[in-house]
Amino acid sequence: MKNKFLSSTIILILGGFITRILGFVIKIVYTRMILEEGVSLHSLVMPTYSLLVTISSLALPLAISKLVAEEKTRSIKIISSSVVIIIFVNIILLVTMFLGSKFIAFHLLKNPNVYILLLACTLTLPFISISSIVKGYFFGKQRMFPYTLSNAIEQIVRLILILFCLPYFVKKSVLWGVCALILFNIASEISSVLVFLFFIPRNAVITKQDLKPNKYTIKDVLDVSLPTVSSRFIGNIGFFFEPIILTNILLYVGYSNEFIMLEYGAYNAYSIALLTMPSFFVGAISSALIPEISKFHEQKNSIMVKRRFYQALKISFLLGLFFSLFILLFKDKLLWILYHTKSGSNYIKVLAPIFVLFYLESPLISTLQGLGLAKFTMKITLIGVVLKNIVLAFFSFFHIGIYGLIISEIVNIIFVVGTNFYKIQKVFKKQL
Repeated sequence: MKNKFLSSTIILILGGFITRILGFVIKIVYTRMILEEGVSLHSLVMPTYSLLVTISSLALPLAISKLVAEEKTRSIKIISSSVVIIIFVNIILLVTMFLGSKFIAFHLLKNPNVYILLLACTLTLPFISISSIVKGYFFGKQRMFPYTLSNAIEQIVRLILILFCLPYFVKKSVLWGVCALILFNIASEISSVLVFLFFIPRNAVITKQDLKPNKYTIKDVLDVSLPTVSSRFIGNIGFFFEPIILTNILLYVGYSNEFIMLEYGAYNAYSIALLTMPSFFVGAISSALIPEISKFHEQKNSIMVKRRFYQALKISFLLGLFFSLFILLFKDKLLWILYHTKSGSNYIKVLAPIFVLFYLESPLISTLQGLGLAKFTMKITLIGVVLKNIVLAFFSFFHIGIYGLIISEIVNIIFVVGTNFYKIQKVFKKQL
C-alpha cells in the first residue's frame, strides 16, 4: 500500500512537472501574442470563469475519487449517478449564463468586452464537467499514469492551437484572440477524455441496472461534493468580488482605472502566477493523499492516517521553502525570462515568504476531506473569504495601491492554514 501511494505521488509529480512546463510555455506564448491589453481582459474574466467551472464540475472529481477508493459501491454506478448530477447542473448553469452574461459584463465588471468572453467561458463548461468525472474515477482507482498522460496531451493540444490558430484571431482583434484562447479549452478537454477512454478496463461487465441512476448513490456523491463545492464556491465568490471591491475603492480614493487594471493584471498574471508555479508538486501529493486517507480512515487505521498526513506535510513544507526562496532571490530574472517584463516584482518580494505556508494549505484540506470533514473546510473557507474581503476593503482606503490586496492575501493564508492544522491535531488526539 505504501509503495502504491509513493508510486502514485511520483507519477503525479513527474507528470505534473511536464504538464506545468507545457503550461508555462503556453502562457509565455499567449501573453506575448495578446499583449498587455489581452492579459488585462483575460485577468478580468478569470474570477468569473473560475466560479463557473467550480459550479459546473460540482467537486465531483473529489467525491468520485473518495467513493471509488472506499469500494462500497460499483464504480460504474457512481459514475452514472454523477453524470445525472452533471447534466442537471450544467443545463441550469448554461441557461443562467446566456441570460445573465450581459448584466455581469455591463453592470458588475463594467466592461462591455467581457460579455463575449463570458459566453465563450460558458460554452466550455460541459466539456470540463465530463472530463472531471473521468478524472475522479482514475484518482479513486489510484491509476495516475492515465491522468498524467491526459494532462500532457491536453496541454499539447492547447499549445498547437495557440501557435497555429491564435495569431489568426489576434489579427482580427485582441478581444477575438482572448475569446479564441478560452474556446481552445473545448478541444483540449475532448482530447483529455479520449486519452482516458484508452485506459478504461475492457473486461468490465456493465449491465443496464448499473447505468441507471441510483438515488442512494447520488446522495452519497452529493454528501461529499456539496460541502466541498460549497467551500470552493465561497472561495471563488471571494475571487469574483475581489476586482470589484478593489476597483471601486481605489477609484474612490483617487487612483486611475488604467493604473488599477495594469497593476491588478501584473499581480494576477505575473506575481501570483510565478509564486504558484511549483504548486503542481504539492497538488500531486494532495491528490494522491485523498484516497489514501479515506481508505485508512475507513479501516480505522489511525497509524497510517497520521503517517500519510505527516509525510505529505513535511514534503510540502520543504518544497514550499525551497521554491519560495528561489523565486524571491531570482524574481526579476524569472519574470523577464518567462514574460519579458519585471512588472509584479515588488509584489513577489512581499508575498514570497508567506507562500511557504501557502503550500501547506492543499495537503491540510485534502486530509480533512479524507477524514470526512469537508463541512469544516467549507466553514473555514467562508470565514477566510469574509476576512480577506474585509481586510482588502479596509486597507484599500489607505492609498497604498494594490498592497491592500496583498495584505488581505497574507491574512487569509495564515488564518486558513493555522486553523486547518489545529483542527487536524484535535482530530488525531480525540478520534484516532
